[in-house]
Amino acid sequence: MNSTITIDQLSKAGLNTDNAKELFEKVQSPLKNSPSPAEAWRAVSQILAEASYPFGVHLLLYSALFPKWREHPESAPAWLPTSEIRQSANITALMGAVKIKDIKAFHQWTVNHYEDFWQRVITQLNIVFKKKPDRICHLERGVESPQWLSGAKLNIADSCFGAPSEATALIYEDQKKNKCHLTYGELNGLSNRIANSLIKHGFVTGDAIGIAMPMNIYAIAIYLGIIKMGGIVVSIADSFSSHEMAIRLNIAKTKAVFTQDQILWDGKTLPLYEKVCKANAAKILVLPHADKISLQLRPGDIAWNDFLTEDTRFSSFSCEPMSACNILFSSGTTGEPKAIPWNHTTAIKAASDAYFHQNIQPGDVLCWPTNLGWMMGPWLIFAALMNHAAIALYQGAPKNRDFGLFVERARVTMLGVVPTLVAAWRQSGCMEKLDWRAIKVFSSTGECSNPEDMLYLMSLAGYKPVIEYCGGTEIGGAYITSTVIENNCPSLFSTPAMGLDFVLIDEEGHFANTGEVAIIPPSLGLSTCLLNADHHQVYYADMPLWQGKILRRHGDQLRRYPNGYYSILGRVDDTMNLGGIKISAAEIERTITGIEQITEVAAIAVSPPDNGPSQLIIYAVTPAKLDKDIIKMEMQKRINAYLNPLFKIHDVLFINELPRTASNKTMRRVLRKNYLAK
Repeated sequence: MNSTITIDQLSKAGLNTDNAKELFEKVQSPLKNSPSPAEAWRAVSQILAEASYPFGVHLLLYSALFPKWREHPESAPAWLPTSEIRQSANITALMGAVKIKDIKAFHQWTVNHYEDFWQRVITQLNIVFKKKPDRICHLERGVESPQWLSGAKLNIADSCFGAPSEATALIYEDQKKNKCHLTYGELNGLSNRIANSLIKHGFVTGDAIGIAMPMNIYAIAIYLGIIKMGGIVVSIADSFSSHEMAIRLNIAKTKAVFTQDQILWDGKTLPLYEKVCKANAAKILVLPHADKISLQLRPGDIAWNDFLTEDTRFSSFSCEPMSACNILFSSGTTGEPKAIPWNHTTAIKAASDAYFHQNIQPGDVLCWPTNLGWMMGPWLIFAALMNHAAIALYQGAPKNRDFGLFVERARVTMLGVVPTLVAAWRQSGCMEKLDWRAIKVFSSTGECSNPEDMLYLMSLAGYKPVIEYCGGTEIGGAYITSTVIENNCPSLFSTPAMGLDFVLIDEEGHFANTGEVAIIPPSLGLSTCLLNADHHQVYYADMPLWQGKILRRHGDQLRRYPNGYYSILGRVDDTMNLGGIKISAAEIERTITGIEQITEVAAIAVSPPDNGPSQLIIYAVTPAKLDKDIIKMEMQKRINAYLNPLFKIHDVLFINELPRTASNKTMRRVLRKNYLAK
């Protein structure tokens, strides 16, 4: 091959003349002598990793080697696995054990022989049973209601403490930026104290107990302690308004809520206990954000020091595998969020994904800025602890250099992101020139990613792969992702998740290379019930059969490329991902309805031309001439107060009427099409 680049081009990309000449000489050999563009980029990317070249230089060289990468992203791998990585990867070990060398064939084996596959996963993860299962999966009730680990007794929290007791479980920093550790033994003892304390204060097995606080060492210990005593965690994001908290607490029939008096966020001290009080929580268990609680509690509420006992010994409650241990919430296409129970088997799906796809190994350090209110919070607990890794916990907004320095100091090996965060890092340049060499893999989830931003992210750690990871609360993990033994193309997915399969169908229900995702059950991790909706109607009703198999609705739209890689095109229904959070159009519209002189509103999400994170667009019906900036500000103020300040309005458009179907339903698809055609 013979890709050309000039000194003048390098200068225009941000280098001075001397540096441009020096880099020009370094890249000549790989550009001219490599057998393929991919091999050339492997060499060039390592040259770029040796110095702090502007990202414009990276992009220039990448585009020179892959001139059609935007039209054909599947042909432009930005990272290639070495033979050492292939040989040492977790997924390679199981492929070898079942004597399969091709990953596509291996994936098919994991779904065609799913009982054998999940038995091997259970053995590898050393799942602790009080009574072993009679069978991995029983389908007497059909594939919509599989009984996983039939006949078994367990408490999944026990499987989070298989690492040596002296091994590091949690890494965090104190207020003076001193690096602190909590070992597996210490975390086990703290969660046992919490389980004992809950029983002492009258809580019993089956009680729903909320957590609405930042994801810190206490939140994780509380989460595990509730599960140990047979309770059900109710996951509440601390960023939600009191109104949204109340909805979720009521749906789950929550008996009590753990929270903090205040939280520190982005340099500000924000009230949290006060917000939970306004949500009408029955009883609140209050932790201090500093040394002591800074306010007066309601009668009946309990301060942390008065709640916590000293007894560190506890024998976990024996549970049925399919009994609930966590209630999470995911927006549907109606105004009320779906309440999705995770059971004691869901964690196995999360840990399995991390084992095969993020390649988590003992001693790794996982950092993923998240919260127990979103599925990635519980996922992170199980993904790390069941694989004998550590979790690095950063307290604060992960959008500035202080977070990057924490990642450096904690020696993070797997860094999880949402695409909006990466876009902000790129714009500010705040994460550049840090020592992120310990990172072995990134992972991205929550929304559609921008390939250029993902290339930028890879460059921050000397080019490490980004494992795109897409699924949902109702899946317990991903349905589509990537691996470390395949070439990594920015923003693309290389494989369905191991143990789960899907097809793409068009509007007529036929198999297609571009279409809606339809999951093929059964697979461990898939939800089997909803607390406040008909599970069959939500996921299975009116779905076509595929080769005689029942299909399960998901709602994402994908494109499959000729080499078998995939890209996400967004949602096909009226649910959107904003800032990595799933929200329905109905919830947005409900919140901003009622502004003077606006008769109707419709919310849509569109992907920008470069296929990055979704942007929130509001259509407003009005006969008057209104000031767009004022209306946008008023709508944003309502969203901040009643939903979530992370949901940012990108644009507001005034129209005379909304397009509607014959049954008077808003045709948001038409609005999306019209907006993109502007």
